[in-house]
Amino acid sequence: MEEIPREYRGWWRIVHTETWVDDGLDDLGPALLSLTGGGDRLRMHCLLAHVEARGIKSGVSFTWHGAWEYDPMSGRGSARLLKDGRLRGRISIRDGDSSGFTAERADPPDRPLPDPPAYRDKWRQW
Repeated sequence: MEEIPREYRGWWRIVHTETWVDDGLDDLGPALLSLTGGGDRLRMHCLLAHVEARGIKSGVSFTWHGAWEYDPMSGRGSARLLKDGRLRGRISIRDGDSSGFTAERADPPDRPLPDPPAYRDKWRQW
């Protein structure tokens, strides 16, 4: 199975994480994960990332790469649909920690999510 199942397609608002504090989840705007099958994105806390998702037997699996503030990061994740329509999953940081998350279906954002910043841009501010 490769294509994202229809019931998973769309935008999801991350409303809770198990390991990371929920305070600050929306630092860059509403915490969102898109699972549309093309140009997907992840935004939460200070993380902006590109997502590549695919359907699996138990739901959706994805990899992501982006930046936490200006530091490059990548990882993986997975999610499954609960009976109440929410998305329950896990996001892992490569060589770092991981956290379970809960998300609810959401409308697409009014403006496209910005690209993750490059590390070299960190020094251009000064």
